[in-house]
Amino acid sequence: MFDEKNLLITGGTGSFGRKFVNSILKKYKPKKLIVFSRDEMKQWEMAKLYPNNKVLRFFIGDVRDKDRLYRALANVDYVVHAAATKIVPIAEYNPFECVKTNVLGAMNVIDASIDQKVKRVIALSTDKASSPINLYGATKLASDKLFTASNAYAGEHGTKFAVVRYGNVAGSRGSVIPFFREIKNSSEIPITDFRMTRFLITLPEAVDTVFYAFEEMKGSEIFVRKSYSVKITDLAKSIAPEVKMQETGMRPGEKLHEQLISADEANFTYDFDKFYKILSPLNNWDNSASRIKGGKKVKEGFTYTSDSNDFWLKGQMLDRWLHKIEC
Repeated sequence: MFDEKNLLITGGTGSFGRKFVNSILKKYKPKKLIVFSRDEMKQWEMAKLYPNNKVLRFFIGDVRDKDRLYRALANVDYVVHAAATKIVPIAEYNPFECVKTNVLGAMNVIDASIDQKVKRVIALSTDKASSPINLYGATKLASDKLFTASNAYAGEHGTKFAVVRYGNVAGSRGSVIPFFREIKNSSEIPITDFRMTRFLITLPEAVDTVFYAFEEMKGSEIFVRKSYSVKITDLAKSIAPEVKMQETGMRPGEKLHEQLISADEANFTYDFDKFYKILSPLNNWDNSASRIKGGKKVKEGFTYTSDSNDFWLKGQMLDRWLHKIEC
């Protein structure tokens, strides 16, 4: 669907953005692929990976700047919105800046996409947006609501919006895996709470989920990929089996277990084998046959949390899984 089309990704020099760009250039033949981000050094380093590439464009800009977005989105067909302030403790101590990027930035992407007649927009979300207890999660929940509601806001303009929500991406910036690998030769590994669990997916899985969402979206859906869970202590043992673990206490805004679907969201959630789809109740979209399309509604009170998951990474399976992760 991306052949001879123009695409733009905000936050395109981050871990996801780099993998997305690489995947698009390998699988499709886009007319133009725009990397929109505010870090010129990261753009410079990324550009060197694709010498003489006539498809790739690098556009310095910030999602807080609506005028710059309008310029960048001219003639663009598809948008992936990956730009975010996402490190939980930093967001807690810089709340205004987090809101400017994650909420006001989302509003700018929505307005610019509608006015520039973009066909489809996928916004990346996080497990922290489900029943949030920290500012990052709260801003991403607000962003999720903005993007799903914007299918009504767009009116007759025709731009469609959807959200992809997943847990921790192994090997990405801010992930615990590269941190553990950096300190595996230290005298001890800090663990905030020995009971802690997390969802884990790989970067290729995150990118494939976005491709799936672009193909399947009708507008207003939140796509949730089914993922493995892992105990943080098991992760530390697998990476540094000889190193002592030290419990340090949970950081500001940190959850003991993460959640991808809340009990309240279950009222609008359907099971699609490898994915869940949370539908919006706006305009009766949660009863839309084209959006449900073979999905099975989950049971009342269903929650999708990292501590109650059916699929776990541990032991040799975890070792093999980690061996494939590049950091």
